[in-house]
Amino acid sequence: MVYWPRLGTRARSVSGIFVHARGVPIMAKKLTGRTLGIIHAAVFTAQVVEPYIREILPDVAVMHLGDDTVQRDNLSAPVGAIPPHNFYKFTTYARFLQEAGCDLIMLACSTFNGAVEVARSMITTPLLNIDRPMMDLAVAQGRRIGLLGTLPSTMPASERLLRQAAADAGRDIEVFPVLCAEAFQLLRAGDAKGHNDMLLREIDGLSSKTDAIVLAQVSMSALESQLGDTRVPVYNSGRTGFARAREMLEAL
Repeated sequence: MVYWPRLGTRARSVSGIFVHARGVPIMAKKLTGRTLGIIHAAVFTAQVVEPYIREILPDVAVMHLGDDTVQRDNLSAPVGAIPPHNFYKFTTYARFLQEAGCDLIMLACSTFNGAVEVARSMITTPLLNIDRPMMDLAVAQGRRIGLLGTLPSTMPASERLLRQAAADAGRDIEVFPVLCAEAFQLLRAGDAKGHNDMLLREIDGLSSKTDAIVLAQVSMSALESQLGDTRVPVYNSGRTGFARAREMLEAL
């Protein structure tokens, strides 16, 4: 478990994660000697997750393995379809990281999140889908879940995973999907402010009709510092995914 105790007070739990007023993590167990392998479908997401690694896993060695052709081919395929060779690539890369001695392997791509399920029977190292923890947290909040994404290819996979989390928890949910493709183009062009402003407007709209909102891609985690006090919980896979990774590593 990762603890962020408030200065001068006890730690308080926010949606299953202990939060420090100043964001300084105190770890329940040292993880020196542990290694996390992360597979990226786009190389640039390694930069997106780096702040969460520094904050939540400062004592863990991290190996990044990225392949831009995975995202290229996912985006070129019909929406909702994943090229079979990308599942093969993920399993192969997971095997590489397993042979390199990783203790946990994370998939940091939402579009082909089903790759974890495909590979699980072939990889003995524990596997983690970066999106699954936030889905579990959202489902626990209520029945109406907002799903905000910026890539058309991600939406079907994220909704599938969200419904799977609900089924595993024995809950019935209603999903409110919102695609904001223009925001992703702004982010890739280097306009983080434009990306964030556009998504903040969408979050405000979704908050009036949902119990929780999930941000469908890890690239959207950059929005976290802009959220402030939202009417409903808004989960990003950066924070929730790496908090779960720490929990899994501490349990080994």
